[in-house]
Amino acid sequence: MIVVVKHGASEKQIENLTNWFKAKGVEPDVSKGTDMTIIGLVGDVSKIDTELVEALDIVDSVKRVSEPFKQANRKFHPDDTVVTLKNGTKIGGGNFVYMAGPCSVESEEQIIYCAQRVKAAGAQILRGGAFKPRTSPYSFQGMGEDGIRLLMEAKKETGLPIVTELMDIKHIDLFTDVDIIQIGARNMQNFELLKEIGHCDKPILLKRGLANTIQEWLMSAEYIMAGGNHNVILCERGIRTYETYTRNTLDLSAVPAVHELSHLPIIVDPSHATGLSRMVPTMALGAAAVGANGLMIEVHNDPPRAKCDGAQSLTPDQFDQVTASVGKVLAALRG
Repeated sequence: MIVVVKHGASEKQIENLTNWFKAKGVEPDVSKGTDMTIIGLVGDVSKIDTELVEALDIVDSVKRVSEPFKQANRKFHPDDTVVTLKNGTKIGGGNFVYMAGPCSVESEEQIIYCAQRVKAAGAQILRGGAFKPRTSPYSFQGMGEDGIRLLMEAKKETGLPIVTELMDIKHIDLFTDVDIIQIGARNMQNFELLKEIGHCDKPILLKRGLANTIQEWLMSAEYIMAGGNHNVILCERGIRTYETYTRNTLDLSAVPAVHELSHLPIIVDPSHATGLSRMVPTMALGAAAVGANGLMIEVHNDPPRAKCDGAQSLTPDQFDQVTASVGKVLAALRG
């Protein structure tokens, strides 16, 4: 249920109303936009008398929400959510970010060089995998704790915030200095993990599952937000279809769909979506054109010798060209 408050209502009136809702056993979520204040009610709203609420002096209207996701719903929060990192980097709204770096951390020299190059090309955030979920148990699984340590060295060297994947809640203590915790596609519906990270105070990058609908994806975001953490960033990374030419099928329509349904920022990962480095630049342009809030791109200093996903990784020089081209698209969109 959504309660739209009349323009000019005092803070005290809004506070009294939210306290009344709490007494009724529902949790009010207050969203103050530029033009109106909205109170979203989460919980069993069957006890709430809609006509009584509509009759209150400060209430403009009351609306029922049919979608199962509430806090991630744009109806609850009309204005775009902007996630702000500790260094001031903003994700969402009119901001466009690049998260770039190697699929996996392989050495100190590698990660620092990649960090320096992607920063020089315009990236605001360094991506790199310390823990890697792999289909084969014999494939490189990442450097683990040492990988986190090397990411911190690259952060110290360049000042770039870090995004890296958390696979198991038992490793959460290693992520103290990580700026954004990534939940990968395979864990998008690991609900116990989502509940746990809902209690942390770090931004969460939630990748879409291999074959999940947009509603299922938003419901996973809802798990995190229900725990109190509203700093969620969505990432479209392609879904599995009957097509086998590319690694996955990049669903660019998910970007405007998410903007319509939710206030959460959404970025696109064309590297995992296509699995082919030659297609990454074109898909990056498409993502920018349809309104994505950013891109996550794999960049490796020597892709043919990468321990993980070299076929989809750009060289630093190629990444330079991508940011330059995407910049032209963004400039055209802004008029």
